[in-house]
Amino acid sequence: MTGRNSTVSATLPTGQLSNIPWRRSGVKYANNEAYFDIVEELDAIVDKFGGAVCAEVHGSIDCLIKLSGVPDLTLSFVNSRLIEDASLHPCVRHRRFEVERLLSFVPPDGGFRLMAYRASCHGNLPVPLDLRHTISFKQASGNSGHLELTVIPRPPSGRQLEDLVLTVPMPRAVSGASLVASAGKYSYDTASRTLVWTVGRLDSQKGAGSPTLCGTLVMQTGAPVPDCRPSILVSFSITGWTISGLKVNRLDLHGEKYKPFKGVKYVTKAGKLEFRT
Repeated sequence: MTGRNSTVSATLPTGQLSNIPWRRSGVKYANNEAYFDIVEELDAIVDKFGGAVCAEVHGSIDCLIKLSGVPDLTLSFVNSRLIEDASLHPCVRHRRFEVERLLSFVPPDGGFRLMAYRASCHGNLPVPLDLRHTISFKQASGNSGHLELTVIPRPPSGRQLEDLVLTVPMPRAVSGASLVASAGKYSYDTASRTLVWTVGRLDSQKGAGSPTLCGTLVMQTGAPVPDCRPSILVSFSITGWTISGLKVNRLDLHGEKYKPFKGVKYVTKAGKLEFRT
């Protein structure tokens, strides 16, 4: 109740509040759009023979929703059995997800994370590259070592490895490197003793070859020969593909009469991907 001289309005302002706490009322767009980014990251350790010692896939679904009114959405998947340990946005109806393995929700307006999950991947995961490596810290000819790295891309059909970077933390005894890269460029940080080979995008067409980095490692004078074997850390991205095989089946809109533009983007990235030498 408000007094005669009160400065408090007797009615709530329009366009601010609704019965759904995460969505304001009166949302209107000239163009109605809904975009979904499904991003998966591969965490794996690959032994020196090329076999995966352990591997796990974590994923997320990020949304950008620009829809008028109060849209009620249903997002279904071709293979929802792959989703485990799901963390859902509060807008998702948990019961329907548990029973039907789909996402039913009235979305917030704008960008938000709809779900994070771990993918159930039984058997060997298809690591989309092989790595051949030779790293030695002593040559008979003198106080130098040798390094040779060759990347053999194995992306899914029609896709390309992008943003490929190899990082090799070296022992303190390696003071420098004199190398030749057949693709991309390399750098050696003498302070951190870290070799970084930035390959970039790999052309998967036949005859393109496998990029190689090879040459001499400069050893610190008087230092003992290291007996450790450095690991090679790899990062990459592949657009248009999920390593688990998770795919969207369809997106249905209820409660509104317009037909929105819909878009789904798939990306697979390396998370913590380590090749042991």
